[in-house]
Amino acid sequence: MSHDDFAFEPVRGLPEALPKGEHILWQGSPDPWRLACEALKLRWIAGYFAVLTVWRVVVSMDTAPLGEALMHGVPFVLACALVYVVARVQARSAVYTLTNKRVAMRIGAALTMTLNLPYTQIGNASLETRRGGTGTLAFELIGESRISYLMSWPHVRPWHTARCQPALRCVPDAARVAAIFADAAEARVSEPRIARATSVAVAAE
Repeated sequence: MSHDDFAFEPVRGLPEALPKGEHILWQGSPDPWRLACEALKLRWIAGYFAVLTVWRVVVSMDTAPLGEALMHGVPFVLACALVYVVARVQARSAVYTLTNKRVAMRIGAALTMTLNLPYTQIGNASLETRRGGTGTLAFELIGESRISYLMSWPHVRPWHTARCQPALRCVPDAARVAAIFADAAEARVSEPRIARATSVAVAAE
């Protein structure tokens, strides 16, 4: 993991130029609306505020004109708009990258940081898709790698706080992204095994 607020990105979404032999397979960002609904629970918040708005309007209609009563709902509408703005800022500041060697996640609106997840440190991946094709691809890390849940939120798998799982949240065409990841990870993980087997065979001769 690396972070530097003042570092110039030589490649979009990456803190440094790609080394020789590494290339980008896919880049993307979260869908703002889906991120607002799933990570920030915008629909639940809107539903709660809608009930409060109706209640306040009904109560106020006894002592105030309808137009004035409806104005009591304005703060709740602004609160929902603020939640969406936060989600949009988070989505626009995030860049997810799949290369032939790793997953890179440039995340954070106020404090930008980059998570570098080599395929060799990913033990498992899970995909959760939603209507319309968007979905979340979460990574279960192996070894001593640890990611802070609070520092990485909302780009993590929800409720997995003890063993945080970084995730590509609410990405469009998630099934295709998962397929690209699976092919790249399988190819990368198999490379060291092939190399070791070849060297042993040569030594035996």
